[in-house]
Amino acid sequence: MKKISSLIASVALGVAVFASSAFAETKGVVGISMPTKTSTRWISDGETMEKLFKEAGFTPDLQFADDDIPNQLAQIENMVTKGAKVLVIGAIDGTTLSDILQKAGESGVKVIAYDRLIRESANVDYYATFDNFQVGVLQATSLVNGLKAKFADTKPWNVELFGGSPDDNNAFFFYDGAMSVLQPLIDSGDIVIKSGQTGMEQVGTLRWDGTVAQARMENLLSSTYTDAKVNGVLSPYDGLSIGILSALKGVGYGSGDMVMPVVTGQDAELPSVKSILADEQYSTVFKDTRELAKVAVHMVESIMDGKEPEVNDTKTYNNGVKVVPSYLLKPVAVDKSNVKDVMISSGYYTADQIGN
Repeated sequence: MKKISSLIASVALGVAVFASSAFAETKGVVGISMPTKTSTRWISDGETMEKLFKEAGFTPDLQFADDDIPNQLAQIENMVTKGAKVLVIGAIDGTTLSDILQKAGESGVKVIAYDRLIRESANVDYYATFDNFQVGVLQATSLVNGLKAKFADTKPWNVELFGGSPDDNNAFFFYDGAMSVLQPLIDSGDIVIKSGQTGMEQVGTLRWDGTVAQARMENLLSSTYTDAKVNGVLSPYDGLSIGILSALKGVGYGSGDMVMPVVTGQDAELPSVKSILADEQYSTVFKDTRELAKVAVHMVESIMDGKEPEVNDTKTYNNGVKVVPSYLLKPVAVDKSNVKDVMISSGYYTADQIGN
């Protein structure tokens, strides 16, 4: 019996040593806070980072906040309590995290804002994103190109503007980038905003909600376009674009002599890629979030190694307290002429997924 007890004790000790060794081998816990699962891109971002962090030897703690701000705050607090050394945060509302990030900073936790700038906090160390002003430029340029291609003999062009969520800092960059292209054409009279609704306070779409965008488009059609045609719609995100298109199709656009307006988008979500190939949505902006996830992982690796992460912008993103050192990736405009080549060659989608 003594021998058996000794053997059991030895095995138990071995297991404990192994477990301790395995835990010691991890490079640390990384909290990944994503805003929602309602958009496929955020699911993809979170799962890609989780995979990459595991491969790099970290212990990722991935949480989705379901577009609920108190939920995200609680999840981030829990990550800090569990010992996260770095937080990678895609904020629901970039203005609501100051208090929890203050606590994180006091605990020595570093914070990377992921694709959405976190505002009004000194405790944001780095920002990983795309060139968001350029996203808007690409959207508006595509809109104008589409208007020229589809409505060459129809001027002025009737256009309506949609913005993203006012609590997302990126939405203002998208809008400002787009207006840098559109405003000269509005001033010259080539483009008319027939509803008169401009500026983010009028065209913003809270939480990037496609149903809200659809309802607003329906209201615009019934209030402003009973005796006129819409030629184009600036939409900053595919989830809004699908709702806008639904409203347009609901009153007959895309059938008979009612030509489908030029509708833009962003994120190259699969329904919108298929819509582009079906000659409904005109274009989208592809942002390879797999590459953005890699940037975030490289930033964490540098931080954990006591090094400064690589950045390529130290001027653009002032969060109201500080200019946050940023790494910006380049977005790519896609329409029917190149969407299949870009999406398939990049490996983002397979030919079977896209179809046609």
